[in-house]
Amino acid sequence: MTGVTIKILHGADRGKVFHNIEPPVTIGREEGNSIQLNDERVSRCHFKIQRDNDRLVLTDLDSTNGTKVNGDECQLKILRHGDLISVGRSLMLVGTEEQIAARIAAMGTHGPTIAHDSSGGENSLLFDLDDEQASPRPNLSFLAGCEPPSIPDRLSPGQAAQMCEILEFVQSRLHRLIEVAKVDDASGCVTMGLANWQQLLEVQSRLATMIRKVADPGG
Repeated sequence: MTGVTIKILHGADRGKVFHNIEPPVTIGREEGNSIQLNDERVSRCHFKIQRDNDRLVLTDLDSTNGTKVNGDECQLKILRHGDLISVGRSLMLVGTEEQIAARIAAMGTHGPTIAHDSSGGENSLLFDLDDEQASPRPNLSFLAGCEPPSIPDRLSPGQAAQMCEILEFVQSRLHRLIEVAKVDDASGCVTMGLANWQQLLEVQSRLATMIRKVADPGG
């Protein structure tokens, strides 16, 4: 039986991937945890993941700021591949690409969907961390005052080509996801299938890994 794979999508540790850790897994701010998070809003021992037969079970360890799975506060929760865990400023994805794909395939074509409220509700696809007391939460107001960064000057031809490849990768992935989203003008909602939602999370995961490699090449 395989262990647990955790990808850090957001927070100070974004881009880190912990492969195939055998339960029980403890996650917190203190040394000695299976995964140590550099996050002051995470408790010293925040939560644990253990195995119960063929299921993974998350237990919040009476943390100060709580634990959310797929946006819902929980004390005890059965985890599935593709679930999102939010603690403090950190956002984590459970499972490998293959495990998540297998879960989606098992659902067939009638799996659940993710509703995205264009007015900036609890199911929006962007996370706003302006409120220092809040854990990562969806909020489309982030778009209003966000200016894109400028392209670095004096890139060599090779560096320029590499940057173009990265941007084209992100653009093409996002383009395909936007095309399949369903817009309901009456309700102001956009609905996205679970498989496409997981693809969006995978894009974010890859970007987080790229950012960490650029910022800390030797890390």
